[in-house]
Amino acid sequence: MAKDKQQQEEVEQEVLHNTEEQDVAQEQDQSEEKTELEKVQEELQAEKDRYLRLFAEFENYKRRTAKERVELFKTAGEGILKDMLPVLDDFDRALVEINKSDDEQLTSGVTLISNKLRNTLKSKNLEEVEVEAGDTFNADDHEAVTQIPAPNDDMKGKIIDVIEKGYKLGDKVIRYPKVVIGK
Repeated sequence: MAKDKQQQEEVEQEVLHNTEEQDVAQEQDQSEEKTELEKVQEELQAEKDRYLRLFAEFENYKRRTAKERVELFKTAGEGILKDMLPVLDDFDRALVEINKSDDEQLTSGVTLISNKLRNTLKSKNLEEVEVEAGDTFNADDHEAVTQIPAPNDDMKGKIIDVIEKGYKLGDKVIRYPKVVIGK
């Protein structure tokens, strides 16, 4: 009987030991499942973050390209309009010379053509930069061709004469006015 008792105790200890091992194994499995679940959740969160960043980047791209497209349409004819500026200058010079003559039909005909051209260019958002003699010179808004002695002290640093008119297309200056300033 002592042997049976001893064997029974050994079996009980072995069962107890196996139960403890199973408990430890189950705890490890549960902790591994938790860590796997946590890993999957972290990966999911990282992918969500990556998706949101990519979506925001794409939205910024769409906004930027739409803005660039609008700007391109606004200034699409800039090259052609720049090429037309010398023609406007020629009309101004022609009108000055024609006004000296006595031929009213010639004056009215050239004025009519000049006005048509100006109105057409104005409809394309071409505007003349307003500058007059006596205005204060600003290097950001004017191009100084030369400096001459000022006729009086009030004209120092101011525009004495406008050599060539300036023009802007919308908000963008495509040719700065060329001016003479007093020193």
